[in-house]
Amino acid sequence: MDDIETSSVRIPKLGLGTWRLTGETCSRIVAQALRLGYRHVDTAAMYDNEAAVGEGIRAASLERADVFVTTKVWQDDIDDGDLQKSAEASLERLGLDHVDLLLVHWPNPRIPLARTVRALCDAKARGLTRAIGVSNFPSALLEEAVALASQPIACNQVEYHPFLTQKSVLTACRKHGMAMSAYVPLARGRVLEDKTLQEIGAARGVSPAQIAIAWAVGQDHVAAIPKTASAARLEENLAGSKIVLSDDEMARISALGSPSGRIVDLDFAPQWDVD
Repeated sequence: MDDIETSSVRIPKLGLGTWRLTGETCSRIVAQALRLGYRHVDTAAMYDNEAAVGEGIRAASLERADVFVTTKVWQDDIDDGDLQKSAEASLERLGLDHVDLLLVHWPNPRIPLARTVRALCDAKARGLTRAIGVSNFPSALLEEAVALASQPIACNQVEYHPFLTQKSVLTACRKHGMAMSAYVPLARGRVLEDKTLQEIGAARGVSPAQIAIAWAVGQDHVAAIPKTASAARLEENLAGSKIVLSDDEMARISALGSPSGRIVDLDFAPQWDVD
């Protein structure tokens, strides 16, 4: 399982999502994940757990260069000036002098995208982050961000799992040499009940969740950031990321997807792609 090579940074294909992990549990899981071999941790200002994530990173006692840290700026704070302040506050909470990837958490139609992208690029120029990206951007908005940016956009983090197609977004990410990072890659447990994933897993002696992770990271330019509060699941997910599926298995799983399989569709979401 190789890292994703973008024009500005290498992104590990498997990461630990930390949404809804807080306090000592969050710190413990982050430290355990890094000790097991994870090298990518994903957090956000909105998660209210950056301090706990930072504690977990320090507890793992790894070299800073060996841990890829992603955080995100909430949609209310993505204007020029506000975004940089949010990034600085995130660094203070994390206890780091930079993150590896800084994302806009959600687009905000009330704030001109040009100002948001300018702020992102400035944050990178200031050394607050090694790379910049976006999250929850449909393909048209992603193309607009790329056209506005003076620095490479390294990643678009979006919902992606076997039941949701993201053909246009993934095509755009590949076109621009960026990663597409999949959140909720296990579809909040739905993968466990799917017969196709169960059959493929049973034939290999692994779980449907491991098959779903193998499918995600087995795709070019796709990373996955499953969240768990269980040490056993950490190991299971890591093992799943090392499974190499056949072309037939990949195709069977991809056939499960449709545009209507979306789980996260908040009232302020942008107009999604329909493929």
